[in-house]
Amino acid sequence: MDLKKLRYFIAVAEELHFNRAAKKLNITQPPLSQQIQSLEEELGVKLLERTKRQVRLTSAGTIFLEESRNIVSQLERSIKVTQLASQGKIGHLSIAFVDSAVGGMMVNVLKGFRERFPDVQLTLFEMTSAEQLKALHDGKIHVGFLRSVDPSKQITSRLYTNESLVAVLPEMHPLAIHPTLSLHSLADEPFILFPHHMGASFHDLIIDFCRQHGFQPHIVQEAVQMYTIVNLVAAGIGISIVPSSVSVFQRSDVVFRSFNEDTPSVPLYAAWKTDMSETVLINFLEVVKETVNSQTSKLV
Repeated sequence: MDLKKLRYFIAVAEELHFNRAAKKLNITQPPLSQQIQSLEEELGVKLLERTKRQVRLTSAGTIFLEESRNIVSQLERSIKVTQLASQGKIGHLSIAFVDSAVGGMMVNVLKGFRERFPDVQLTLFEMTSAEQLKALHDGKIHVGFLRSVDPSKQITSRLYTNESLVAVLPEMHPLAIHPTLSLHSLADEPFILFPHHMGASFHDLIIDFCRQHGFQPHIVQEAVQMYTIVNLVAAGIGISIVPSSVSVFQRSDVVFRSFNEDTPSVPLYAAWKTDMSETVLINFLEVVKETVNSQTSKLV
């Protein structure tokens, strides 16, 4: 059925006058009358009672008017939704991140994207870097914020930010009184570190940092989540070295201290499947880029 006929019928049914309906539709009366007649013939149902003085709906016409409005309204909604989806203004985005990425620019990225695209549904997952890479390959997330890159061409990675390393100590630790620390002063301390099998690059970064300054850290406990590491430090299990962003997990019984030595950079990457071309993802990555550029310019 021609949708134009439905629009013509709705106009006549609302005006109950062919001349007024024709003017409303910006056409002449004869083709309007022909379209209504053709519609009735197609349906095999009389929709309008016509006399020289008035036009009125039949009982079937009254029902068909309501159905026609629903059809046109649904079509208009479908067109609008489709257009918004093509522009990335509605849809769904799954985002994963390592727990140490929740502060700083990550908060600004999510806030900026939510303000610009309020109708996009965000699903957030906290995952290790290894878990994110698997989820990206499996198509379970759209984008991840992680500490390592995938060597394959299937995953595209963009450097998001670089962080320094800091020490985290119990508040009552003798070294906590110093505003900064020498790394070598931690040589005899028990360490709580991120496990090697969950992220070799980050684990090895800290081990190599210590070795370059003359000692092998004594690891007494491993923990996957950074806030767990901070809590274990608070419990007196040991000390740790973490990315500077972990300082967002402030507790009154721990302190974060920067090092006197230059520390290796701890990269955080945004990563997504190379063949992923959804507009909603492109929009999100643009917000990420703008946020990074904005934050960087403030530091210059």
